[in-house]
Amino acid sequence: MRQLILKMSVSVDGFVGTADGGLDWIFKTMDDGATAWTMESLAQAGVHIMGSRTFHDMAAHWPRSTEPYAAPMNDIPKLVFSKNGSNGRSGETTRALRDAAQVREERGERLAPVSSESERSWNDAKVLSGDLSEEIGRLKQESGKDILAHGGARFAQSLVKHGLVDEYRLLVHPVALGTGLPLFSSLPERSELRLLQATRFPRGAVAHVYRAA
Repeated sequence: MRQLILKMSVSVDGFVGTADGGLDWIFKTMDDGATAWTMESLAQAGVHIMGSRTFHDMAAHWPRSTEPYAAPMNDIPKLVFSKNGSNGRSGETTRALRDAAQVREERGERLAPVSSESERSWNDAKVLSGDLSEEIGRLKQESGKDILAHGGARFAQSLVKHGLVDEYRLLVHPVALGTGLPLFSSLPERSELRLLQATRFPRGAVAHVYRAA
């Protein structure tokens, strides 16, 4: 049986984005160690799952990215969860996508040519619109590597609320946002977790791996 792993960046006060979905606070404390840790999680995935808005952002970003994450994000199959059956590819520019583009520009990173294989992997993503618990249950029964969930905030909150997450891989950044999009606000009751691993990186981010206690 496959496990569902939720991988997200989190502020020290438990937010996964600013109130308008901004992610600029993440990039300042990413370093080689945090990148390698993230790459390891991505490489272990059998499928990426995400909400429709996150899919929109990633489909616009990764096919032309030269970042180390681009290959596993483009190559591994994707599934989109959307209640209305849409994959979210509306052309809308979100705050998260603007933040990623700004960081890429500041670093002087060039856009890569879009390959047909990379483009196809996003165009072929399957959209799931049924009951979340039932859909995840079916995915877990399939053979293969584990399921890696990326968000966005509302999708992650739903996974948490329904107790569908088997393992949390949270990269905690040394910043307090004060307000924003919380990860655990939809929990119906207290949830005890067991810390499996904590890894500190040079710029202050700390990777926490948790499972249910």
